[in-house]
Amino acid sequence: MTGLWSGPPVAVVGIGADGWDGLGRQAREAIATAEVLLGSTRQISLVPEHDSDGQRVAWPSPLVPALPGLFERFAGARVCVLASGDPMFYGIGVTLARLLGAGSLRILPQPSSVSLACARLGWGVAETPVVSVVGRALESVIPELVDGRRVLVLSADEQTPGRLAELLGRNGFGDSALTVLEQLGGPAERVEAGIAKQWQRPAGDPLNIVALECVADPDRIRATRLPGLPDELFAGDGQLTKNEVRALTLAALAPAPGELLWDIGGGSGSIAIEWCRIHPTCRAITFERLEHRRRQIADNATALGVPQVEVRGEVSAELRQAAELGRAFESGRVAAPRPGTELGRPTELPAPDAIFIGGGLTQPGLLETCWSQLRQGGRLVVNAVTAESESLLLSWAATHGGTLRKFQIYRAEPLGSFTTWRPQLPVTQFSVVKLHSADPQNEVHE
Repeated sequence: MTGLWSGPPVAVVGIGADGWDGLGRQAREAIATAEVLLGSTRQISLVPEHDSDGQRVAWPSPLVPALPGLFERFAGARVCVLASGDPMFYGIGVTLARLLGAGSLRILPQPSSVSLACARLGWGVAETPVVSVVGRALESVIPELVDGRRVLVLSADEQTPGRLAELLGRNGFGDSALTVLEQLGGPAERVEAGIAKQWQRPAGDPLNIVALECVADPDRIRATRLPGLPDELFAGDGQLTKNEVRALTLAALAPAPGELLWDIGGGSGSIAIEWCRIHPTCRAITFERLEHRRRQIADNATALGVPQVEVRGEVSAELRQAAELGRAFESGRVAAPRPGTELGRPTELPAPDAIFIGGGLTQPGLLETCWSQLRQGGRLVVNAVTAESESLLLSWAATHGGTLRKFQIYRAEPLGSFTTWRPQLPVTQFSVVKLHSADPQNEVHE
């Protein structure tokens, strides 16, 4: 449905807790002249009856799948959508821009809750990271927790502050200060403050934002967004890329915001998890044959604040299943989703920007399968510790180019009353970029 809206531009009006009184002239005119007024029940109630003659329609639930049908229903009408504060800051405006096209919208923002919170606290907006837990896991806050850092959390409801205080306590930040700002900008504005491990305040208003001033416990293991987290942060059965090699592997994979990784042979999930911790928009699918390891990957991802890591079974089986679903979709045996919804099409898995193979390399056809799935310009990185796997990489490098490296890590360990250097297993690493070339013998290079 994107770009197909045929009516007048849809007015998307940000409205704060101060309601009608806080709106400017253009926003009031957009509401007053609308034939259809869409928004949450709370937002619609902020508009006096005598200031809007249009039909009032509260959002259905779930919202996103219903939007295409809703706008088809009101095609050609003057529609006004009410949003909280700035519609383009974690708001409905972003969804509507994807659905209808930016040219079909007229955005009239108000100050966001973040702007208002920073104004109350004296914090710089540009210097303050923001995490939304509206429709997202609360654990998404974890990667932002650093001693001395200030963070704003957009709450899902009135339970978020209490749950957040518990999360901080469980993750070594129990001494952090919490400030809950409710109904910002409205007549019922209220501010409550306290320490996470002492937080016992009852749930307040569902419209709130939480400000954190992070204080780490002295004995807490330091965990930042930089790759190479300590090994002890990953639970599992020992199937783990050790932190020194993990840091080198992430450097070779070179993640960028918004990119997708396929992690083949996930083990403990460390590569996929560290990839997603680099930036909040990074995504990863990890493929793991064993069920107990799939469970431990999911547990590790949640514990380290990236529950968006998608865990699947063995990669070849998953690709076959996706292809079968695609054929069923094409034949009509699987119903197509409504146009414009975010349900997705049950066809092939999304092409990755990078693939890491950390296990199962000697499985027949695995390298060829991964190479065929990688998009043009994507990166393939493979680690090997056995002679058989290394032989495969030597052959691939001879045919396809790329770079071969070998790492040998030593760790200091006690030897009686002395210290010795204990070697870890040497790791051979192959990395290559998939590029077009006129010469079929040199179609890829790093």
